[in-house]
Formats: sequence, structure tokens, C-alpha cells
Amino acid sequence: MDYLWIIVVVMSAIAFFTMRYDKNQARKGGQRVPENTLWLLALLGGGPGAYAGMQAFRHKTKHTQFRIGFLVLALLDLFLLVYLSN
Repeated sequence: MDYLWIIVVVMSAIAFFTMRYDKNQARKGGQRVPENTLWLLALLGGGPGAYAGMQAFRHKTKHTQFRIGFLVLALLDLFLLVYLSN
């Protein structure tokens, strides 16, 4: 099950830095990361990183679907890791 931890850590890092990139692009008026991409990263194991990035960069925090959705996906990722590790 070590590979699951690796997947979650790597995908979370990608999601975290993607949130930072999108926030910077939003400030500069540059090309944004599609919301579907943010959701896909969170669904593929990056839930903890997406949620942490949202909080750290105050990005997408006014959108209820992101606040709740990323939190649920983060908790689900962590629950599955703990459950499958035992």
C-alpha cells in the first residue's frame, strides 16, 4: 500500500502548487487553470493538497462547491489511506 501514499503525496503536491499558480494567474489576469482540472487533481488523490492550497492561498474560498468538495475529497483520501494501510 506504499504506492497509495506516494500517489496521494505527489498528487497533493501537484494540486497545491496548481492552486498557487491559478491564484497568481487570477491576480495577473493571465490564463487560468480550468476548474475541471482542479477537480480532476483532487479526485485523483490530490484532495489534501487541493484543500491545503485553497486555504493557504485563499483561492476559491468563496465557492461553496470547492470549500465543501475539496474538504470531502481530502478526508476521503486520508480515510482510504488509513483504512487500506491496516
